[in-house]
Amino acid sequence: MTLQELTFETKKNDVLSLTDQIQRVVTESGVTEGICVVHSPHTTAGITITSKWDETDFADIKSEMRRLVPTRVDFHHQFDTPEDAAGHIKSVLAGCNMTLIVREGRLLLGSSQGVFFLEFDGPRSRRCQVMVMAAQ
Repeated sequence: MTLQELTFETKKNDVLSLTDQIQRVVTESGVTEGICVVHSPHTTAGITITSKWDETDFADIKSEMRRLVPTRVDFHHQFDTPEDAAGHIKSVLAGCNMTLIVREGRLLLGSSQGVFFLEFDGPRSRRCQVMVMAAQ
């Protein structure tokens, strides 16, 4: 079992590809068959899989998340800013964990898929934990 932490900086409402960094952790682990778990410990961010080929997809994701959960001043939770409450709800919708299959030492993703960190606040210093476990 391998556990590694990725650290990075985000911009406001950013979408960052983590695919290559996660694959590097898998490769360095030496695991050829197993699972890889990616976890974001942040309440205003998410982890998802989407197309890595078309960046207009990111604009659509950002736009629809803003449409579904607009920043409002009437949220009960107003810890930092009205955006903070909206970011918490977006994080719940996107999820903060991703489990991936490792096959022949590679993440088992479709040819157009990538793993992405979704920033619903920012700019921030962020981190994700990546755990790779071999199949029994």
